[in-house]
Amino acid sequence: MTSKESVHRNSRRKAIDYREMASEAEVVSNKQVIFKEYVSGFPKESDMYMTTSSVKLQVEEGSTSVLVKNLYLSCDPYMRGRMRNTPSDDPEFSPLHPGSPVFGLGVAKVVDSGHPGFKKGDLVWGSTRWEEYTLITAPEGLFKIHHTDIPLSYYTGLLGMPGITAYFGLNEICTPKKGERVYVSAASGAVGQLVGQFAKLMGCYVVGSAGSKEKVDLLKNKFGFDEAFNYREEHDWNAALKSHSQKQRISCTSQLLKFNLANDN
Repeated sequence: MTSKESVHRNSRRKAIDYREMASEAEVVSNKQVIFKEYVSGFPKESDMYMTTSSVKLQVEEGSTSVLVKNLYLSCDPYMRGRMRNTPSDDPEFSPLHPGSPVFGLGVAKVVDSGHPGFKKGDLVWGSTRWEEYTLITAPEGLFKIHHTDIPLSYYTGLLGMPGITAYFGLNEICTPKKGERVYVSAASGAVGQLVGQFAKLMGCYVVGSAGSKEKVDLLKNKFGFDEAFNYREEHDWNAALKSHSQKQRISCTSQLLKFNLANDN
């Protein structure tokens, strides 16, 4: 046998070995939270159910998909809108699919990747599903985590969608100036509480509203709001706002209650 034939045979053997390894990729169980049916009114536990499937810990050869193991999952108010059968031009807000895992945001670790922008072991945050492992076929919605010296759970809050929404909503849309008064609705929520704290850092006088005494106390005693009130106890919002501040910017941060009260399917 010539050296050339030997090299060719070894190359073929390696190619066969790689194919065998691919076919023998580890298969593990995958717990999932399945969306059962479109929701009318307040969501209930029965609108979802748990199941267990199986998943191969390897992406298909030639695919640009990314397989991740989810570490943290986020439950956000915007997800309530996706539980209605209402079409949207934005895939991030399109309706959930009954019979499929719930879509949401989360923090994950890359198990395998066919995408040049991600490799095994990378930590990421972005769009995923409510399950242990998710095969992400459109990894454009993933963001690599470069700073790991802080809790990874922060990327579901302050450093994730709520924080980005609060920061840009306040600085690019509301654009308050030092000394101005800012009113934040749904102020105890993930976005609202951050809007209020960012506004305080800018030197604004901040007023927030929430739906219970406990939430109002939280705004005033933990999040540093200058004033807060329970909107459920107010019969006239205009009068309530005037009693706390005459001139102010208004930041509306949630429409979750409207979604829950809507009688649509």
